[in-house]
Amino acid sequence: MSAVPDVVAAPVVVEEANRTHMSWGFAELFLISQTALPALLYLPGTQPFRLPIRVSAFAISLAAFAWWQIDSTIHISAPKVQSWAAAIIALLTLMLFHPSTPNILGGLAHIGVYVAVIAPLFWAPVFVRTPERLARLFWILLLCSGANSVIGVLQVYNPSRWLPAEFSTIVTSGVMGLGPVSFHGPNGQLIVRPPGLFDTPGAVAGPGMSAALLGLVFATSAMVPAWKRVLSLTLSGAGLAAIYLSQVRISLVIAVLMVIVYVMTTFRQGRYARGTQLAILGGAMVFVSFLLALALGGTAIQDRVMTLLTGDPISVYKSARGVQLNLTFSELLFDHPFGSGLARWGMAAGYFGTFDPLRPPLWAEIQFTGWMIDGGILLIALYCGAIVLTALSEWQVAIHSRVPRLATCAAVTLAANLGVAALIFSFTPFVTQIGIQYWFLAGALHGVATRYGDSAA
Repeated sequence: MSAVPDVVAAPVVVEEANRTHMSWGFAELFLISQTALPALLYLPGTQPFRLPIRVSAFAISLAAFAWWQIDSTIHISAPKVQSWAAAIIALLTLMLFHPSTPNILGGLAHIGVYVAVIAPLFWAPVFVRTPERLARLFWILLLCSGANSVIGVLQVYNPSRWLPAEFSTIVTSGVMGLGPVSFHGPNGQLIVRPPGLFDTPGAVAGPGMSAALLGLVFATSAMVPAWKRVLSLTLSGAGLAAIYLSQVRISLVIAVLMVIVYVMTTFRQGRYARGTQLAILGGAMVFVSFLLALALGGTAIQDRVMTLLTGDPISVYKSARGVQLNLTFSELLFDHPFGSGLARWGMAAGYFGTFDPLRPPLWAEIQFTGWMIDGGILLIALYCGAIVLTALSEWQVAIHSRVPRLATCAAVTLAANLGVAALIFSFTPFVTQIGIQYWFLAGALHGVATRYGDSAA
């Protein structure tokens, strides 16, 4: 029996849930846009418009933030983490005047990326008000991530039909072209790491993580019709297979950890049968999807996965992203403890930065390095503090909510967001769309929990 009591919500909340159960709004369209807009780059002839297409996904979040500031008539209590987010934005604004910031335009663009990523924390609570609405958003996220993953698998199965006609010029402009992002298949053919509905090889690994977790959650839900459970399980398997084929090892590790976090949270809630069922099914899907990826990608897939099992995990990390972590805390920390200026790395630097010998472009492969460049040790402390506070809030809602469906949504949000947070050691999630997803889910959960009297933020 569940340890989360099944109580009736306040009448006004129940009435709102019934009224909005079937209605769609900005939240649903926003979530779809985060897949649909980048997918435009999958179409031939879109590379000349890459910048406006990439910017559009962030611009929607900024527009919603502006609306929230100017015209929102709905007011709910702000989560505590909002003050941390405001401090982050204030620090970055101050860094705009750092002497090493190449130019004002580049600095403003860099700040714009940060604000667009974290902005859903402020406006998402206004749009998402009921557990039913939040569950529907998870379903939409599963369909979008699942479609992305299925396309990724098909890109290895039949690349002549499913691979994008044009890849990002950022990738192909290198000396070796697609060589570093490809591997040899079963018959010796060159296989490009699948991009999914995007134009960057290997990019499908991110959506694959979401599909793997959410597919298992819906597949084990008694409230979901049988056909949806079958579809969910299929999309979960496609997500895992896409991760294997992308050869992004950290995404595989994090996907498994996300499932483990969700299972442990359900156990803590007292839902032992649900947690056990999901754990068993998840283990089976990891194995089955590996066999599918092995059949499509050949022994290169096995060799890549085996490096996680046969080698020391710390040594594997050091050989991949450990160099950047060492650079951050052994060099940048002492050379530039308070940051190196804005627009020195990333998308804003590439499109808007202007450099000279005294202010050359810098390289950041992990989030810690990016934070150290942008705001030094203070920015690292502020953003890590915001992440920890968000995780604690989500945990409190998952464990103490009086509404079972809200508790379930909180457990899913916690598992999904901890997966994104773990990427800071190997990627730069909080200047990309996966960071937008993180803060959108955090804000949406707070909006629902506050209305049901269960917010711990």
